[in-house]
Order: sequence, then structure tokens, then C-alpha cells
Amino acid sequence: MSKLKQLWLRFRHLVDLREYIDVDAGAVNIRDNIAFRGPNIVILFCAIIIASVGLNVNSIPVIIGAMLVSPLMSPILGFGLALGTNDVDLLWHSLKHLAVMVGISILSAAFYFLISPLAMENPTELLARTNPTIYDVLIALFGGLAGILEISRKEKGTVMSGVAIATALMPPLCTVGYGLATLQWKFFYGALYLFFINFTFIALASYIGTKYLGYHTIEIKDVQKRMRIKWLFGVLLIAIIVPSVMSAISVVKENNFTRSINSFVRENKNFGSSYIYDYQVDKTTTPATIHLYIAGEEPDTAAYNRLYLSAEHYDLKRSQLSLHLEAAYRAPEDIDENELMRNLFQSTEQMLQERNAEILRLHQQVDSLSGLLEQQQMPMDGIVAEIKAQYPQVEQVLIANTNGGEAVVVVTPVKRKALSKNDCQRMEAWLELRLQVSQAYIIVQEE
Repeated sequence: MSKLKQLWLRFRHLVDLREYIDVDAGAVNIRDNIAFRGPNIVILFCAIIIASVGLNVNSIPVIIGAMLVSPLMSPILGFGLALGTNDVDLLWHSLKHLAVMVGISILSAAFYFLISPLAMENPTELLARTNPTIYDVLIALFGGLAGILEISRKEKGTVMSGVAIATALMPPLCTVGYGLATLQWKFFYGALYLFFINFTFIALASYIGTKYLGYHTIEIKDVQKRMRIKWLFGVLLIAIIVPSVMSAISVVKENNFTRSINSFVRENKNFGSSYIYDYQVDKTTTPATIHLYIAGEEPDTAAYNRLYLSAEHYDLKRSQLSLHLEAAYRAPEDIDENELMRNLFQSTEQMLQERNAEILRLHQQVDSLSGLLEQQQMPMDGIVAEIKAQYPQVEQVLIANTNGGEAVVVVTPVKRKALSKNDCQRMEAWLELRLQVSQAYIIVQEE
């Protein structure tokens, strides 16, 4: 026996699943969890609220929690099981309950976002579910394979939790609800497309898994009907995978374009006596326009040529560059060095004179305010002395405020309850006359 054949037999032995698989128990497990009744109803509503709140506050842990709670996986696996076992009744049973769950999820999420008081200034988690690519197809396909294998295994592990997180079902539906509530169709169609990708390829994976693992099939006499169902699924598969491949190509191109721009700006951050202090990319034009904001000395022709050659090196056209020179200055030509120093000295001297004048003006304001403060403080000292002379039981007096035609006076007696209510009323009446205010308030602060 050749070594290659020995390796092949060894590999087949390692991946042999027969002693670890119970297809009958797996089929029962899938069928029992499809129906939208009992706990599945409550769990679905919990998952909707958790996912909607997580998307609303951009919280990844909360969104992951909604993925784990969601009961949407069972009817999708049931759909794939029905295709693999030729069970037409199970097929329509799975689709019916899945359609009900999907409809309730979308409408409930839309209602939540209609009444939610939280503003969505930067909905990054929502946007992340509006641009599916071929990579989402791969995740759904291999996640579905892992899911059907886990359900078919005799000893269950934690694989389904990972599958639920990887192949997100509830967050896209809640994003569809957000798009419906806010009439933003980019969110609506993009997230709905992502959900159908996940649904289709999880179902495809479960179909492949049931065939490979040897689930018991039902013999259908009407062969044409069975083939029509499988042809319909194949058409749906092609209709979904082709746009996702195109979207993936678009994403790769956009990433390469962004990387080229970053490298171009980084390489030409400083060119000549100028530098690029900021840039923006306008993707509304075709091709995209790159706005470069330049500061420092205005570039000369040679600097411009170097910049354009560098752009072409990164596959950027000259017409895509829009240079903004508002922060740049033109260097004077044919100027004497002594004259330049003299102009610099004069401008510096003028600036110092203006600053000294400002400092003098501020000093005068401080002196004026200090004088007013002293004028207001002198009678206050006398009033404090008069209060202590009339009321020996008062140890400390603080006039807290005399603005707005009112006076607030805080008094501290020598001992607790040394001032009676009548004493305070008489003191208030005297202060109103003494300070010429409309109302005086006495606050007794007992230590």
C-alpha cells in the first residue's frame, strides 16, 4: 500500500463522524424548536429589544447578547433539513414560522426606533449591517455547517453559541426596522439583503450537512414537485451570491483606494516649504475628488510636479487632486535681507506696543474695581460692629449678598438658640433701614 493511500485512509479515519452522530435526535431537536409558540415568543421579543437597544447605543456586547438569545436559527435549519430529506410539509412549516418571526421582528424594531428618545449621531453598528459581501456568504455557509454538525452530535458543546454570533440574524432585522422607521432605504434594503444571505447559506449548509451525515429522506412520488423546489432554491442561491461577489469586489477596491490615499498623503506630508495639514475625500464625484489643505509657503511649480508624479504612482489622477491654499502664503521675491529684518522688527515692536496698551487698560479696570470694592466694604465693617454691639450673643456676622435690592446676612450665635425668632425679625427690620434695601434675610448658623 502506497504512503499516499495510507495518508488518505488515516485522514478518513480522523474525520469519520459516524460514532459521534445521532441523526434521529438531531432531526427531533430541529423540528421541536421551529414553531413560534410558547417560550419562543417571549424569547423572540427579548432578542428584538436587546438587539434594538444595542444598535441604538452602539454597544457590541449587547448586540452579541441578542444574537445568542435569538430563536431564528431553528426554522432556518428546519428549512435546510426539509430540503435535504425531501420533507415538503416541514419545508412549508419552517418557512411559515420563519416569515412570522421575521415580520414581527421588523415591525417591533421599527416601533422601538420610532419611540426611542436616543439620537443616532454615528450609527456605526447599524451601518455595519448594510453592506454585505462575499465574506458574509462564507461566514453563513461555514457557520451553518458547524451548526448542523453540532445539532447532530451526540454530546452537545458550545458550538451553537459561536454559530449564533458569527451568523447574525436578529441585528440585521432590527436594522431593517430602523430603516423602515426612519425611511432610510439604504438601511432597509442593505440589512434585509444581509439577512437573506445568512438565511440562504445557513439553509444550504444544513442541506449539505443532512446529505453528508445521512439523515433519513422521505420518498416523494411527485418527482417533478421535488425538483421544482430544489431548482427554486438554486435560483435563489445564484441571485444572492452574484450581487454579494460584486459587493465584495467593490469593497476591496474601496479599501485599496483608501489605503492609496493614506500612503500618498503620508509620503507628501511635507513637500518643499509646504505641508498638508488635512485632507478629505469626496466620493460623490466620479472619480472621487481628494481635497488637500496646504499650509506654509505656497508651493512652486517643481513642488506641484513632484506631488502629481507621486499621485500617479498611487494610481491617482491629477484631476482628482483639489489643492486648497487658503492657509499658505506667497514668499516675497527680490527682497533685501536687511529690509526683511527691519520689517520683522517693526511688526514685533508694534505688536508689543499693542499688548502693553492692553495690559495698561486692564490695570486701570482692576484699580477701578478695587476702589468700588473698598467703598462697599467699609460700611459693611461698620454694620457688623453695630450688630455685635446690639446683640452680644452674636459671635460672627457674614453679609453674603447685597445685590438686587436685597440683603442676605448669616449670623453665628455664641451658643445654640441664643437668638430668638423675635431677635431675628427685629434685626431684619433694622437692616432694611440701615442698608436701604427692600428685604433683609437673617440666616442663623448654629455651630
